[in-house]
Amino acid sequence: MPSVRTGLLRVVGAATTAYGVTAVRRPDWLARPVGMAGEQGGTHPYTAMALRPLAWRDAAGGLAMLLAPAGPALVTAAAVRIASDVGDAVLFGRTVTGRVRRAGAVASALGWAALTAAALAGGRSHTTAAAHPA
Repeated sequence: MPSVRTGLLRVVGAATTAYGVTAVRRPDWLARPVGMAGEQGGTHPYTAMALRPLAWRDAAGGLAMLLAPAGPALVTAAAVRIASDVGDAVLFGRTVTGRVRRAGAVASALGWAALTAAALAGGRSHTTAAAHPA
């Protein structure tokens, strides 16, 4: 199995869990950046109801990355995170109004996917480099 940056995956998982739990309690954290908040910055109760499952998904996916044992379980949790972020980017790209807001939402989702993918791709560890000099 290729080397993964387990520590970075755990940090991404912790950040995702914290964001998801916060967004469950305050769905305006999700609504505002994608233009779903009202003029006063609040979120309509129906909008909040629709956004909370995304927040729970992020919290659960992040918790899986944080707690999964290293190996296939952690790789699977990270892959689910990447797929969720790419799906969000597609959704935001097709539905968010306003060019700047849409670009920001897509870039944010793809940025998290890329960070997780980079950690998943890993790299040569110091022990590997020492054991196999170039």
